[in-house]
Amino acid sequence: MSTASLADLLAQADTDGHDHSATEKATGLLHVHNHATGSIVWFPTWRKFRETTDWSEAVAGITAELDAASAPADQAGAAIVAADLESLLDQAARSGNANVFVQEDLTRHLTRTWAVGDAVAKATNKDLFTSGPTPAVFAGYPYDVYAQDGGVFATALWNDLIDARRNRALAEEAARKALKPVSRKAMKNAARKAARR
Repeated sequence: MSTASLADLLAQADTDGHDHSATEKATGLLHVHNHATGSIVWFPTWRKFRETTDWSEAVAGITAELDAASAPADQAGAAIVAADLESLLDQAARSGNANVFVQEDLTRHLTRTWAVGDAVAKATNKDLFTSGPTPAVFAGYPYDVYAQDGGVFATALWNDLIDARRNRALAEEAARKALKPVSRKAMKNAARKAARR
């Protein structure tokens, strides 16, 4: 069991240089290239997260949330991850810069989601996930949280967060266009077309 904190591991990966695959092998971290900002975003695999000091704190925090819920642990955990995701996508949509937002919030969301899965397993006296079918707590969740050690989850979530901001910008632009005053010429043309019908 490691006593390293997640922040220490991520900082170490940042300073290890540019051989990303060697750093991944040596540290148990994965990475996403943020092409918009030119930076690398490191995050732990779900296995590696369990080895950090942050893991037990995160699981204890979620356990308290599960204890306070009136629903069974599986249902309460599912509600937590669903609410977290909705909130995250909403924040991403409202952020001034989605690329910066995703860089700052991706790892926190991944690790909290894995902590929910582990806290639910403990609350229901099940073994922590290591392989096999996805635990029931994630049955309605739109991401495969454990595939490729968490890489699939990170990539899919990354894209959705970027899209959330883009979709909001498109919706705002459409709303602005819809509110533009209609020109006299356009109104005359519309009246002429209506008269011909």
